[in-house]
Amino acid sequence: MKPYKFAPYLRTMIWGGYQIAPFKGIYTAQPNIGESWEISSVPGHESVAIERGIIGDVDTGLNLTQLIDKYKGLLVGERVYKKFGNQFPLLVKFIDSRQDLSVQVHPDDKLAMERHGCLGKTEMWYVLKADVGAKIYSGLKKPITPEEYEQLVAPVTGTPSPVTPNPFLDVIATHEAHQGDLYFLPAGRLHAIGAGNFLVEIQETSDITYRVYDFGRKDAQGKPRELHIEQAKDAIDYRVWPEYRTSYDSTKPNSELIHCPYFTVNRVVVQVAAEVDLHSDSFVVVVCLWGEANINGIRVKQGETLLVPASENVLYIFGNATFLTATM
Repeated sequence: MKPYKFAPYLRTMIWGGYQIAPFKGIYTAQPNIGESWEISSVPGHESVAIERGIIGDVDTGLNLTQLIDKYKGLLVGERVYKKFGNQFPLLVKFIDSRQDLSVQVHPDDKLAMERHGCLGKTEMWYVLKADVGAKIYSGLKKPITPEEYEQLVAPVTGTPSPVTPNPFLDVIATHEAHQGDLYFLPAGRLHAIGAGNFLVEIQETSDITYRVYDFGRKDAQGKPRELHIEQAKDAIDYRVWPEYRTSYDSTKPNSELIHCPYFTVNRVVVQVAAEVDLHSDSFVVVVCLWGEANINGIRVKQGETLLVPASENVLYIFGNATFLTATM
């Protein structure tokens, strides 16, 4: 089984920018592209296979859910298939924020299942580019109670004053963004991508988001976007953690970035050739961040993403490139 390429799902967002299409080598008139969903089994937005390097490939045109139903554990791994069935457990995106995204929080699996009948959302960000002065908002810089949260967020549901400091943002930990920065965002952590960031997001397959504050932004009809103040109250982790930026060894050709119950992500740098065995009975998602290479017989370049089947998950790479890999 050879790796799959999928058609990206480009999303126009009110806060979206202009970097995703040129980064991926795509020519489009679509404006304000904020997200490119690279691999998805979110209902209604399942990724569709477009290339596998096989003439007359019968899998071309099938979506990810159909492919999992066809190949089961051979594609995703027996352990993964037993747990998730035909649903692919990860959602992988590029995100380009021309404006600040809303401050938001995601429920954990237990709360999301109770309220929405689906998984919660733990995620990670890897910053590809950051403008000078760009910010990442992640976590709390001082502890607050649920009651204090309600008091802080109440006055900012309308348009903020340009003069008065925002009381809610004063408790959110703010970080200068730099290329190569890594943030792990467990469900329950308040967060926002600041303007001027271009990054990769890897997350549980879930599209449940509770918006807490939206910088007074209006939608296309000139109305304030919906907030989820009450729903977020029970989802927020109100603790303060000593560090929100995740460290890793950037000098290694293969560095583990994140290892959690939901995904394991590595950064792989290849010069000329490499064999990468992640020792996992799982699919491997490969996101090309820079350069060009051949992986298990498929050519991949900057901005492209591959799904390598579990049955062939040792990566034989020839070229010069930098990747993120994600497994279960």
